[in-house]
Amino acid sequence: MTRAKPLPALWLISDARNDAGLERALAKLPRGSGWIYRHYHLAGPERYARFRVLRRIARAKGHVTILADSALTAREWGADGIYGAARSLCPRRAGLIHLATAHDLAELGLAARIGADAALLSPVFPTRSHPGGGVLGPVRFRLLARQSRLPVIALGGMTAAQARALGWPRWAAIDGLSS
Repeated sequence: MTRAKPLPALWLISDARNDAGLERALAKLPRGSGWIYRHYHLAGPERYARFRVLRRIARAKGHVTILADSALTAREWGADGIYGAARSLCPRRAGLIHLATAHDLAELGLAARIGADAALLSPVFPTRSHPGGGVLGPVRFRLLARQSRLPVIALGGMTAAQARALGWPRWAAIDGLSS
């Protein structure tokens, strides 16, 4: 899908562990960054209430707001798009940004085939989300990302310093943008 304007290069991802500092983190992001709201730890009504508070801050800064949920829920809640495994993004819904998760070349290919706007390829570096888990590392990440037919956003242990060392323009973080 061709987008009218480019996707943000910088993405903040919400999580239970960074919830207390999200207002501050959203306010500190450069104008027009991206924000992915997960908050799987909250029940429906509480999750929606927290989303509304944070969406207000994100909108004031011109951030793109993505919801880890269905296209129907994203529209009902006023999100700009959806995030999840490529299979969960089907069928494609017009008017919403689709961000797919990917961990290998097959998942990048699937994300491209279903028409995702970008893929978050992870984990690049060791991460608190998956302690002791395997990582792609910088060389493998770049090899995979360069073969992708869609924009790739680096995820996993990312900080501003890691993004510079990786030499990749698009990246996302939980802890790396929250502390």
